[in-house]
Amino acid sequence: MKNQNIVFIAIAFALAFALAPVTKAVPSPGGGPAPASAAANHQPSPEAIELPVITIYSAGNILRGKTGSFVLDMKPALMFGGMYVNFKVSGTAVAGVDYVALISPAYMGQSGYATILVKTLRDPRASSSGQAYSVVVTLEPGVGYALGNATGGASSATIWIKPSAISDW
Repeated sequence: MKNQNIVFIAIAFALAFALAPVTKAVPSPGGGPAPASAAANHQPSPEAIELPVITIYSAGNILRGKTGSFVLDMKPALMFGGMYVNFKVSGTAVAGVDYVALISPAYMGQSGYATILVKTLRDPRASSSGQAYSVVVTLEPGVGYALGNATGGASSATIWIKPSAISDW
């Protein structure tokens, strides 16, 4: 039994040394322990953390009385859980008049995609001029994600709300 305990202890020490992280120890000038650094603690610096990148695009223009959508795309998608992405709305269309108001933030699940639905309303202006109105959604910075990407991903997108009479859009 005594030999088995010695073998067990020897294996435990061997594993401990084999699995211990390798660090470049530099003696401190005062001979005491050196101050802890991010590298010594094996913690990445905030600059080294790669955040998911969020982009947005429009699924196309819509006729009054129909529902359109903006699509948010997150690369890479989160493995667990989801996140909320902040946005603001602008454009020539008026919330509550031309479309149902959009509420920020949008929730992005594990799939890495989210939609912001734009439900249009009947035109109270009774405009026969055939004027189209724009809804622009612009993503805003937030915790845990970055906006746009190097390959041209957008941080804003536009949907045009067209009168039902115009069919050549």
